[in-house]
Amino acid sequence: MEFVVFVVSDGTGRTAQQALAAAMTQFPEITIDIRTRTGVRTKEEIKAIILAAIEAKAFILHTIVQTEIRNEIVRAGRINNIEAIDLMGPLLSRLSHQFANAPTQQPGLFHKLNKEYFQRIDSMQFAFTHDDGQRTNELHKAEIVLIGVSRTFKTPLSIYLAFKGWFVANIPIIMGMEATEELFKIPPERVFCLTNNPRRLSLLRKVREEHLGGQTGDYADIQYVKNELDYAQSIFNKQPLWPVIKVTGKPIEEIASEILAIRGSQES
Repeated sequence: MEFVVFVVSDGTGRTAQQALAAAMTQFPEITIDIRTRTGVRTKEEIKAIILAAIEAKAFILHTIVQTEIRNEIVRAGRINNIEAIDLMGPLLSRLSHQFANAPTQQPGLFHKLNKEYFQRIDSMQFAFTHDDGQRTNELHKAEIVLIGVSRTFKTPLSIYLAFKGWFVANIPIIMGMEATEELFKIPPERVFCLTNNPRRLSLLRKVREEHLGGQTGDYADIQYVKNELDYAQSIFNKQPLWPVIKVTGKPIEEIASEILAIRGSQES
């Protein structure tokens, strides 16, 4: 049998959903259909939710922090014989008693205080799933796209920028392979081309080659590196609005600052 649960919140509903998910691990044989109602701030919205719950034969799980609205959902639930489980009210009441202070009753405050944290989690996940040319069909979702040949610091830059909350994808340029058409469909101010000094890049690749046991062919050969950088430049030239960033001898932080300075100037 499947149960229908209305998760109701005057904020994002994240707290209620996480609490419900944790509790449901104790009921592995029960399946539930979760229907969320977020940003609920008025008695009219409560009435609509109660009617929907009656029709769906559901019960309600809520994290309403405003006393008036919380009381309304309790009252309406009782009148209509709808179970309304209050996750926030009892906790706020006990905390008020312990702290001898009243809660602010400001909806969504927890999410506002943690918005930066959740943004960072999302951006880090985005960077991992769009690393090294993955999911190019989703490039339009990226705020920054890094392109360049191997060992131009695309991945570490992606992670660093993601930690600052940016949604970053990176795409490798490989000799003889055409750049994905998706690159040319997104706004050019989002794309940043990375290049390096041939000799410096060759040295970096030799370190990588030694780590891999020397089974990399011409990967670190200076002439091959020059040819590959020239090929990358030919792709960069297809869109003159793409800025080219030289990463030679620069720490990740400096390169990232340069990218963000350009990105910021384009938005202002």
